[in-house]
Amino acid sequence: MERMDTVVIRAELHDFINHADEKALEAIYTVVNESENLHEWWKDRELVAELNRRYDDLRSGKDKGMTLEQATEHLLNRLK
Repeated sequence: MERMDTVVIRAELHDFINHADEKALEAIYTVVNESENLHEWWKDRELVAELNRRYDDLRSGKDKGMTLEQATEHLLNRLK
């Protein structure tokens, strides 16, 4: 399936919303509202800056990171 252009998606959503019944509008609103609430933490500039810094360190090789197995072992050891 070909990915839709943003302009096409907006147009189709506007058309759908303009013709949707009350039940469909409530469903759309619920999905959008829940999605927005899930992403509230992205508004925390300090958190985003820290995530970006860590990502840059991993990409540059400054931080070697660890495998999932290493991370699991590390966390289990910290819990002991």
